[in-house]
Amino acid sequence: MDEILSTGRSDSVFFEGMISFRSVVAAIREGRSDRRITALYFDSEKKQKLSKHLSYIKAMSHELSFPIYYTEKEEISAFCQGSSHGGILTVCTERTYPLLTSAHQLKNDGFYVILDGIEDPYNFAFSLRAAYASGADAIILPERNWMSSAGTVCRSSAGASELIDTFILTSDSVKALKAAGIKIVCAEMEDSLPIAKADLSRPLALIIGGEKRGISSFLLENADLRIRIDYGREFSQALPAACASSIVCFEVLRQNSKN
Repeated sequence: MDEILSTGRSDSVFFEGMISFRSVVAAIREGRSDRRITALYFDSEKKQKLSKHLSYIKAMSHELSFPIYYTEKEEISAFCQGSSHGGILTVCTERTYPLLTSAHQLKNDGFYVILDGIEDPYNFAFSLRAAYASGADAIILPERNWMSSAGTVCRSSAGASELIDTFILTSDSVKALKAAGIKIVCAEMEDSLPIAKADLSRPLALIIGGEKRGISSFLLENADLRIRIDYGREFSQALPAACASSIVCFEVLRQNSKN
């Protein structure tokens, strides 16, 4: 795969599998992402078996102007973290994420999820997947986040990381949320309400913290409401962020569903 050295720069991002490829393409076509696809590598032995996928890839290669290289599975695997790539590897440029600094960037009835202090990329990705599936309009992330491992996050989030709008948290983000009339809610045990008794109606910004580091003091201090997930028995340990995200995000969806 000598071509990968000429088509990809040192800051290239590798996306594994067809779901990731489709998500990258969708985000580019919708104007959600400024990534460019610089190359796609396809397992030459799967041309027949994956002919439908290949037809779509060829169509997108013409539309988005990237080359397709046919190679062996083992060579693709050398650039992947696992064996779930299915014979497809997409090489892209980095994506830039806008800073959240103004209320004008936000929807009046929006649902936003802030993921703060999550230390594991898979936990982060699963949390992001839950946010996207539950209807969040965007995620808001601290500057240091797992989007630096975009290929891993995309695969683990089933493409959600590319499909959802994403902002970077700044010192002005809380001001922007409050100026837009968006209630800031954090998942925190102290001085909190059970989620079933809390008003989670839109507009809403939900903060989920990692089970070890938790939510930063700055965000906690600026929260309008604290909520908790009550357990069915005595248990002193926090749920993984992915579990907490799923429970609370879908409670938001339930409370805001019209039916």
